[in-house]
Amino acid sequence: MNLLFRSVRIIDPHSAFHNQVVDVWIEDGIIRKMGENLAAISSGQEIRQEGLCISPGWCDLRVHAKDPGYEAKEDLYSLKRAAAAGGFTEVVLLPNTKPVVQRKESLNYLRSFSEDQAVQFLPTAALTLGCEGKDFTEMLDLHHAGAVAFTDGEEPIWNADILLKSLQYLAQVNGLLIQRPEEPTLTVHGQMHEGNMSTMLGMRGIPTMAEELMIQRDLRLLEYAVETFDLRPRLHFSLVSTARSVELIRQAKAQGLPITCDTAAHYLAFTDEDLVEFDTNLKVMPPFRPASEVEALRAALADGTIDALVSDHYPQDTESKNLEFDLADFGISSLETAFATALTYGNLGLEKVLELFTANPRSVLQRNPVTIAEGKIAQLTAFNPDEEWTVNLADWQSKGKNTPFVGKTLRGKVYGVVNQGTSTFHSKPLSFKV
Repeated sequence: MNLLFRSVRIIDPHSAFHNQVVDVWIEDGIIRKMGENLAAISSGQEIRQEGLCISPGWCDLRVHAKDPGYEAKEDLYSLKRAAAAGGFTEVVLLPNTKPVVQRKESLNYLRSFSEDQAVQFLPTAALTLGCEGKDFTEMLDLHHAGAVAFTDGEEPIWNADILLKSLQYLAQVNGLLIQRPEEPTLTVHGQMHEGNMSTMLGMRGIPTMAEELMIQRDLRLLEYAVETFDLRPRLHFSLVSTARSVELIRQAKAQGLPITCDTAAHYLAFTDEDLVEFDTNLKVMPPFRPASEVEALRAALADGTIDALVSDHYPQDTESKNLEFDLADFGISSLETAFATALTYGNLGLEKVLELFTANPRSVLQRNPVTIAEGKIAQLTAFNPDEEWTVNLADWQSKGKNTPFVGKTLRGKVYGVVNQGTSTFHSKPLSFKV
């Protein structure tokens, strides 16, 4: 691969060229030269686009792969295209496939698929067999086989003894445990946030307490493991959605507990009041909360309490969404809109949004940081943060068409990604010279 970006703005606080407009020459997957008015390349692609920026490639901590087992909703080829269209060079895959990712062969299948591709798959492994919360998987073997974290994915780890023992066990190998906090007995048959809107619409609600109680329990278990066994287990809460959850995590961080957390970009864009039309594309778990909770999420992202933004990409087929609201499945197809959603609705500023999609997710995973500098491997995302675009399913890469953004105008256009010695560009026009 031989690429020359002409007059691109570098957005990377760790780069000597941060906020500068320069040329960037990439050869054989390595950034060879950066500066103004570089000599033309003899072969390859020369790329020029007004307003184009490049940053370190984006990393998504929460993606539902669906393959193997549910390829009608998403397969690895469509997932790769959707991730590239969304600007992601690395995506963390949840284990809730069929079969569940709980054996080394499953890890190898997912990881090998993305070798030498512009999008790398980072598979997690199930914490418990079948993600049922009853019996442990072979975590040590799976850790050495390359699992980047352990989680039951879309299922909460409801068994307190399992969670405590897992924290103790994973601390021995510095493994990461990812928990989606939910007390499941409080969410049975729930359809949306429990409040005035659920009462008005006649739907069974999902209380904020279901999330907050589980976070309180898990923080106490983590504190117990730290104080009693002198361990430093790594616990990550995924998809926090309430003001009280944020405050609990903020206090725990102040106490020095080893925790991190994320929320999904679409939780910044919608509230429970948007469900008045019963659009099943807005049916997610945890549910959209009132505006006051959304403001708490924005504040927590701004002050660093929430470490990362995720897409929580959850593709569904038409048969799973084109139903009465109470029968429809949860989830949004969101890889292709996550960045623009955060930029449009987050009130955070470009550099903060990029931090939440680049440096911070890799810090959570304890992966090596990515930077744009001469001699470094080229892993980058090309985008225009000021360009507005309208979401159109004709341009959609994911098999899952279940997005509530169709017809909406978002700010922040992704053009493509470069990674592992290859590149993928979806958006036009770009000026290419071979």
